[in-house]
Amino acid sequence: MQQRNVWSVLSLLVMATAVACGGGGDSGGDAAPAASAPAAPAPAAFDPASAGNVSGVVMLDGELPAAEELMMSSDPVCAMSASDTMSSTFVGSNGHLGNVFVYVKEGLEGRSFPDASGNVVLDQQGCRYTPHVLGMRVGQTLEITNSDPTLHNIHASPTANDEFNMGQPIQGMKFERSFDAAEIMVPFKCDVHGWMSAYVGVLDHPYFATTAADGMFDISTLPPGDYVIEAWHEQLGTQTQNVTVATGQTAEVSFTFTAP
Repeated sequence: MQQRNVWSVLSLLVMATAVACGGGGDSGGDAAPAASAPAAPAPAAFDPASAGNVSGVVMLDGELPAAEELMMSSDPVCAMSASDTMSSTFVGSNGHLGNVFVYVKEGLEGRSFPDASGNVVLDQQGCRYTPHVLGMRVGQTLEITNSDPTLHNIHASPTANDEFNMGQPIQGMKFERSFDAAEIMVPFKCDVHGWMSAYVGVLDHPYFATTAADGMFDISTLPPGDYVIEAWHEQLGTQTQNVTVATGQTAEVSFTFTAP
């Protein structure tokens, strides 16, 4: 009997110790809820009243290469209807360089901007892509049109977005596409006409431009801040410049590429 009492006392002590230490029972109902992760801060809104601008020019050091003549004889429609048979790779005058895509590469992180309105149009006219270099926003609609009375196909070869290859055999045909991610640059070609090419810059902000033959560009209504501006050319590569934009001011920047 005495031994049995000793074992009973020991059993009670073990049970009391287990309860005190939280063992042997389902404590799920008493556990404190796990702390939730803090919500990500909302993107900073932009007040256009505080905006500044960037204005500049892209120059070419050296002689502008002679434009290559595009041989369109493989398609009689192209050969007869094309009004311009010269390549668009090097365009410019008086040391200025056209068809350069200029955009804000760094400095807009954490900001949000209204969605783009309207479509961007890429036309196939005279068996050329028009324009040759252009920009658009992520999610914006790219409207691709065939204005020629001959078959074209539009073959886009992005790396950050989905590739597509669509035929347009009838004059006046249109179709629409968009891109889900920013990408510099998306090349376009026509597998029917090997001389046809275009390049599309896709940005998650509205601050980009393409230079005309005079090499000039303007990027307007930028939030004040420090930025890296990049200029891209299909054969000459890229260059960057640092620029500071102040409220109500226009910062000037220039790029100079070396002729090949």
